[in-house]
Amino acid sequence: MSRAAVFFVASPLHYLAARRVALDHEAGARQVLVCYRPSLAGMIDRAAWDAVVLMPWPRFDPLPGAFGRLRRTLDNLRTVAAAVGPCDELHLHSPVYDTEAINYFLHALPRLCGARIRRARILPDGLLNLQRHPLSAARRFAQRLRSLRRLVSPLLHYTGFDGDRIGSDAPFVDRIYQLAGFPNAYDPARVCVLAPLVSADSAAPAPAHRALVLGQPLTGSGLIGEADRVQIAQAIATWLGGQGATEIHYKPHPREGSQGEFMQPGYLRLEIAEPLEAYLAREPYGLVAGCYSTALFTARQMAGPGCRIAAFGLERVRFKGEEKRENVKSLMAALAIEMHSAAG
Repeated sequence: MSRAAVFFVASPLHYLAARRVALDHEAGARQVLVCYRPSLAGMIDRAAWDAVVLMPWPRFDPLPGAFGRLRRTLDNLRTVAAAVGPCDELHLHSPVYDTEAINYFLHALPRLCGARIRRARILPDGLLNLQRHPLSAARRFAQRLRSLRRLVSPLLHYTGFDGDRIGSDAPFVDRIYQLAGFPNAYDPARVCVLAPLVSADSAAPAPAHRALVLGQPLTGSGLIGEADRVQIAQAIATWLGGQGATEIHYKPHPREGSQGEFMQPGYLRLEIAEPLEAYLAREPYGLVAGCYSTALFTARQMAGPGCRIAAFGLERVRFKGEEKRENVKSLMAALAIEMHSAAG
C-alpha cells in the first residue's frame, strides 16, 4: 500500500517538528512539505523531502480577478495533489485545522490523490498548546459559511468539528505530536511525544560567560508599556552582569522594531538564516534570557540542563486572562526556567 505524508508548516518550530515526525514516524512514506510562509523558504533543506510546495495563503495572496480567494484555494489543492501523486493512504500534518487554507485539504486531497485512508495529525506549536482554545460561536458560524463553498466546487467541502479550534477533539485527528516536557490537556491516548528536534550530541560544552538574550514584540502588541520594557531590559542586563556574562548576543524577533525591545549597549546583534532551534544545537550558551518567548521553552530542549534559562517581567505582561499567565509559569517551573521580576 502506497502512503504519503504531507506537512503544512509556517514556522521554524513547525519545520523542525515536521522533520522529526518524517524521520521517526513516517519512514517509507512519500514526504511532501507544504510551506505557507515565504520567510521559511531559505531554511528548508529541499533534499530532505520528496517534494516541497510553497503555498500562497488565499486570504493574503488571492489570484487576480473575481473569486480570486476561492480560485487560489482550488489552485493550492491541485498543486499539492500533483506533488503528492496517487496514493492509497494519506497522512496530513498541521498545527491547526480550523483555518480554511488548511481545512479544505482534509476532504479534497484524498479525492484528488485517490487515497482510501486519510488520517490527520497535529504538529506542536509551542505556547499555543499550553491550554485549550475552544471554538467560539463566531468560529462555529464561520465553519457553516465555509461549507457553502462546496456549491462553487465539490472540492471546497469544509470539514466541521467542535471543541478545541486546533482540532485536538476532532474525530478525524488520530495523533497529536508534542514536545518533550511540555504539559498539555489533550487526550493521552492521542498524544505522541517527539524525540529532541535537533541532535545536540556533538555540541561543545556551554561556556558560562556566553549569553543569549531573546527579543519579543511586546510593546508593539500592547502587552507591556514602554516603562515596563525599560525595566525588563535593565533587569536582564543586571542579571547577566551578575552571572559574569562577557559575550552577550541579542536575537531579535522578526516583528520587533529595528532597535530591539531588550537590546542594550554592548550586546552583539545575532542575525541568522536558520531556525534558532538548529542554531542552538551547534552554538552553545551558558545563559539564555528573555520574557516569555516560545524560544525560551525550546531553548531548554536544545541547550539541555547545563544552561541557565531565565524569564523576566512576567508580572508586567498583560496576558489574555490570568489562566494563561499561570500556565506559562507552570511550564517554566516544569522546564527549570528561572523566573525573575523586573521591579523598578
